[in-house]
Amino acid sequence: MSKELKTGIIALVIIALGIWGYNFLKRQDLFSPNSRFFFVEYKNINGLSQASIVTINGLKVGKVDKITFNTKPEKRGSLLVKLSLDDNFQFSKKSVAKIYPAGLMGGQNLAIIPNYEGDMAKSGDYLQGEIESDLFSSVGEKLNPIQAKLENVLVEADSLLIGLNQILNKDARNSLNRSVLGLEQIMSNLNKATKSVNALLADNKAKIDVTLDNTKKITDDFSKVSKDLAAADLGKTVKKLETTLDNVNTLLAGMKEGKGTLGKLISDEQMYTNLTNASKEMEELLREMKLNPKRFVHFSLFGKKPKPYNEENNTKNVSNDK
Repeated sequence: MSKELKTGIIALVIIALGIWGYNFLKRQDLFSPNSRFFFVEYKNINGLSQASIVTINGLKVGKVDKITFNTKPEKRGSLLVKLSLDDNFQFSKKSVAKIYPAGLMGGQNLAIIPNYEGDMAKSGDYLQGEIESDLFSSVGEKLNPIQAKLENVLVEADSLLIGLNQILNKDARNSLNRSVLGLEQIMSNLNKATKSVNALLADNKAKIDVTLDNTKKITDDFSKVSKDLAAADLGKTVKKLETTLDNVNTLLAGMKEGKGTLGKLISDEQMYTNLTNASKEMEELLREMKLNPKRFVHFSLFGKKPKPYNEENNTKNVSNDK
C-alpha cells in the first residue's frame, strides 16, 4: 500500500471522526436518525438553544434541531423551534411543549407535557408552547410589583413628610407642645379622679354591699312572684273573664234591642213617660197626704167636711186649712 493511499485513508477516518464528534457534541446520533419532528412557536425562547434535550416525563426522547424566526408577516418576530424525537411514544396534538430551566447554572431544556385527548400528533404537526419561569425570574416577577408598590409608598411618605414640614412651623410646633402639656395635665387630673373614686368606693364599701344585698333580695322576691304567676292558671282565669264579657255583651245587646224588663225600660219611651208621670203623681199624692191628712182620715162629731184638693196650694206646699 502506497504512502499516498495510507494518507488518504487516514484523512477520511479523521474527517469521519470529526463529523461524528461534531454531531455528538450537538447530541445527534448518526447511527439512529430521528424518525419524527415537530414545530413549536414562541414569542421568547428564554435562552433555549439548538441541541437542547427534549424530554417526556423526565426521559430524554429527542433534541432541538433548529431555531429560526417565523417568516409569516402576521407572526413577525416570533420564533419557530423545530424539535426531533427518536422515540415512538404517542401523544395528541393538544400536548404542550414547555421550556424549563435545566438547573441553577443556566441553560434551558424542552419538555413535552403529553395529552391523550383528540387526534394523535404526527410528524410535522405544531404543538402548543409554554415557558416555565426559572427561580430567579419567578422571584423577579414577584418582586417587581412589590418594588413598584414600595416606590409608591416612599413617594407618598416623602410627600407626607414635606407636607408635615410645611404645616409644623414654629407656631404649630409650639401649639403642639402646648397640646401635649395639656394632655399630660388631663391625664394627671384623670389619675387624681380615679384615686378619688377608688377612695370613695373603699369608704362606702359596706353601704354598697348592703345595697347589693337588698337588690338581690328584691330580685329573689320578684323571681318568686314570677314563679307564682307562672304557676297560677292565668289561662283559665282569662277564659272565664272572656266568658263573662261575652255574657255582658249579650245582655247589653238584648237591652239595646228592647228585650227583657231593663231593655223595655230603656228602649220603650212610652214606659219611661208613664213611669215619670206615675212618679210625679205619687209625689203629689204624698205631698197632699202630708199637707191635708184630714181628706184621707176624716172624723168629726159635727159632720164638718174637709176642704177639697187645691192644686195651687199643693204646688206651693201649703195646707188647705190655712
